[in-house]
Amino acid sequence: MSTAIQDKGFFSKERITAPPGFNRWMIPPAALAVHLCIGQAYAFSVFNNPMTRLLGITESTAADWDLPTLGWIFSIAIVFLGLSAAFAGKWLEEVGPRKAMFVAACCFGGGFMVAAAGIGLHQIWLVYLGYGVLGGIGLGIGYVSPVSTLIKWFPDKRGMATGMAIMGFGGGAFIASPMSVALMNYFQTPTSVGVAQTFVVMGALYFVSMMIGAFAIRIPAADWKPHGWTPPATQNAMISRNHVHIDQAIKTPQFWLIWWALCLNVTAGIGVLGQASVMIQESFKGAITPAAAAGFVGVLSLANMLGRFFWSSVSDYVGRKNTYFIFFALGAVLYFLVPGMGSAGNVALFVAFYAIIMSMYGGGFSTVPAYLADLFGTRYVGGIHGRLLTAWAAAGIFGPVLVNYIRQYQVDHGVPAAQSYTITMYLMAGLLIVGFICNLLVRPVASRHHMSNEQLGMVPAMATK
Repeated sequence: MSTAIQDKGFFSKERITAPPGFNRWMIPPAALAVHLCIGQAYAFSVFNNPMTRLLGITESTAADWDLPTLGWIFSIAIVFLGLSAAFAGKWLEEVGPRKAMFVAACCFGGGFMVAAAGIGLHQIWLVYLGYGVLGGIGLGIGYVSPVSTLIKWFPDKRGMATGMAIMGFGGGAFIASPMSVALMNYFQTPTSVGVAQTFVVMGALYFVSMMIGAFAIRIPAADWKPHGWTPPATQNAMISRNHVHIDQAIKTPQFWLIWWALCLNVTAGIGVLGQASVMIQESFKGAITPAAAAGFVGVLSLANMLGRFFWSSVSDYVGRKNTYFIFFALGAVLYFLVPGMGSAGNVALFVAFYAIIMSMYGGGFSTVPAYLADLFGTRYVGGIHGRLLTAWAAAGIFGPVLVNYIRQYQVDHGVPAAQSYTITMYLMAGLLIVGFICNLLVRPVASRHHMSNEQLGMVPAMATK
């Protein structure tokens, strides 16, 4: 088949370039159709307990999988999320969002199917391969695939646009958690806990939803601008009108400063998110029931989701750098104050402070794509964003390790459980101060890194602004 015919295929950029008059508000729902699906990863823990009883049904047997074994499923998925986002980002910019979203749908939906086979055969390696490897690849490609497209459609509201999609990733668990429980209850029999059947149904549903997003996605023409909008006459020094190649971007200090800023912000938040239920129960011993602790986790999840839209929208008005200043300055203060709220028995402020912290944790994810577009231009922002997400993978290790091991060390040395998080919270505050300094050092990218007009003309052109 000739190159010309291939270039006009169903997945080509030419095929999905929007005609004049296309309504750009059709694009956020297409992105949400993907992000609401892959956000299921945050709700995977609902399967842990049933999967320890696959053979025993009512209780675990010696041949059943234990929780540490099952814990690797989610960890592998997050590792492959980071790896696929990093390595597929450049390919995404070359082939366009439709093909990338199609591949993400096949991997994520197919990962459920392979994992279902692993559950049916009771082969944990198949579950690791299915949900962990294939599903993780789908997570990574699906996460970054709509981002650069949204930024190109909303040059006037970059933060809000990315916030709408990435909010879906934070909110996907609110759909997946009750749906998973309802499906398992429906398929449960005296000889089955219903997990395998649930995986099959969810894999099919997520594949269809993500394919709807892939069919609906469009990219703007190269010279397109929102009706009535013109770039500001006075150019903000932190918003570039030039573009930096993905391979050149990682050679700049700006990339690594933002890498560390994101990593430190996520490290501080993810450690708390993973231990929220235990933390509030130990901080208010006897006053907080497990049910109330579950409610606290729900509040933090909601704050995480809403913060993704709120803070990214705020960044359109105050700037991305200033928004990150708020994350680090306010976050450090709140982490420093939280232990005192626990000692004073002030549950309301304890919850409120952590809710704000979690909103900024989510906001860090949704604001960073626009931050990258401001500094490096929009041409390769999807790929650059993908490589930056390795900071998420690193933080996924740093955060839980800091919270869990420091707490355990203190408990082993006689520190009461209610006070065992104090040093950790002070350490988190210190990490955010380091993040503040990294953000402070971010400057506009030097002109030597910018792509020339000739270089831009040598690569397949999506819309550049």
